[in-house]
Amino acid sequence: MILAAAAIATMVGCGSKGQQTPVDAVYDSTVVVNINRDSMVYGICGDGSAMNTLQLITDVGDTLVLSVAEANDKGKCLGGFQSGDRMAVIMKNKSVASLVINQTAMLGEWVMPNPLDGSSDMGVRIMEGGIAESIDQPSLIYRSWRLFNGKLEMVAIREGGGDVEETNLYDIVYIGPDSLVFKDSEDTFEYSRYKPQSHSVDIQLEEATEDDYRM
Repeated sequence: MILAAAAIATMVGCGSKGQQTPVDAVYDSTVVVNINRDSMVYGICGDGSAMNTLQLITDVGDTLVLSVAEANDKGKCLGGFQSGDRMAVIMKNKSVASLVINQTAMLGEWVMPNPLDGSSDMGVRIMEGGIAESIDQPSLIYRSWRLFNGKLEMVAIREGGGDVEETNLYDIVYIGPDSLVFKDSEDTFEYSRYKPQSHSVDIQLEEATEDDYRM
């Protein structure tokens, strides 16, 4: 009887041990999922959009009709929108957008005066496909960009840092036809759209006279 009781206790103990799940493992996996989850919805602005209404054709094929009146009032409709623009949205609920970012309006070459001497321009080139490049910034080489949870994420390699990539998150303050402003916890970066300088020379030709044809 003693041996039988010991055997039963051993079987129960082994069964309980096999079903146990470490609490730390569950917590860690939840944290990882939350950190890596993007709350933004991406898509194309549809023809049914109006001043305070965004028709969003999402990347998964859904068509959403969202009110952007609240976002407009709070300055959270960045870059405006028109049919065909690629958009990124954070939704307050199924019919209201709390943050609207026009990704198409962000594309291009953005420059600002060099903070060291102001004699030249420096900046960043934001391209389709998440590609980013530096403009006259040898000390900071941009590699990529994306929108993530309503922020602008920039990946770059800094001079003297080896090949280690650094990732920076910025709050987008303003997107306009010729302006892009974003900030982090310390600095605000105000860029203007790069416009090539046209160099023209005003040459005035004198009328020919008889003396010009004499040998």
